[in-house]
Amino acid sequence: MKYLISLFLIINIVFVSCKKSEDNQSPEKWGLNYPDYVQKPVYDFKNNPLTEKGFQLGRLLFYDPILSSNSKISCASCHSQPHAFADHNMSLSIGVDNKKGERNSPAIFNLAWQPSFMWDGGVNHIEVIPLAPITNHLEMNESISNVILKLNRSKFYKDLFHSVFNKPLIDDQQLFFALTQFMGNITSFNSKYDEVKKGKSSFTADEKIGYQLFLNNCNGCHSEPLFSDFSFSNNGLDSVFKDKGRALITLFAADEGKFKMPSLRNIMQTNPYMHDGRFKKIQDVIKHYQMGIKNSNSLDKRLTNPINLNETEKMQLILFLKTLTDYTFLNNPIYSEP
Repeated sequence: MKYLISLFLIINIVFVSCKKSEDNQSPEKWGLNYPDYVQKPVYDFKNNPLTEKGFQLGRLLFYDPILSSNSKISCASCHSQPHAFADHNMSLSIGVDNKKGERNSPAIFNLAWQPSFMWDGGVNHIEVIPLAPITNHLEMNESISNVILKLNRSKFYKDLFHSVFNKPLIDDQQLFFALTQFMGNITSFNSKYDEVKKGKSSFTADEKIGYQLFLNNCNGCHSEPLFSDFSFSNNGLDSVFKDKGRALITLFAADEGKFKMPSLRNIMQTNPYMHDGRFKKIQDVIKHYQMGIKNSNSLDKRLTNPINLNETEKMQLILFLKTLTDYTFLNNPIYSEP
């Protein structure tokens, strides 16, 4: 009953909140709004048209521990909205039976613009992102076939899936489509940086200097406006690789120690940092690029020389990074637990 009541309320919230605004270009599909200075998404929902009911079904599934083997771990367990859908200040994710994962849980937003997913790019399509955590024995430790069995046993879910996809039984494609409608529609384009881009605000003097420092030192990898080029880079964390990163997928030695470039949007909310969560504070990250880079054959050539900033410049860079925090996104009720 609580789900039915929640669904009725939140569908009305979404209908009002996701309408086209004067600040956004609204593509032909429902709900996916983004500013005119942001490029067209990679995923266009062509075969999975966005609907209000589809979005809400995906939202319910995202927060429902039914997707895990012990019915205690949901997607949201490791992807918390106040942390930009990253983990709860945890270096490594915690899955079923308190098993510790092998990597830090990445933030989830603006996924429709990304060509690949996970730290090593092992998932190359947004629709199959859930497959990895659901079937990983350290995370949700479940099989897709058993998830589908549990969903089909639920009259509540059978009715909801039928209302979205008009099929008598739930299958894995419907599951992935629904989750994609929610996760692919989690967008973040309402930070102070965005207000400046729209001409509705302006940087302070220190933020403006910090922005220039960012352009001079960081934009090559974390290119605006998405603040990542989503490529893979060895940023000098190690000389010997416990986790071989991208090389686990490509099997190329030249890719050892390379990991996907995360977006810097909402960076102040997504700590700890790096694929293994080794840095607790943003100051630790800046210190790494100044004096902590370790050489190896696959080191990104752009990091041959350290980034040298004085204490004032570090403060100014951090002040700019804070302008990338999107408080509307972090508190938006359409993304919260039903």
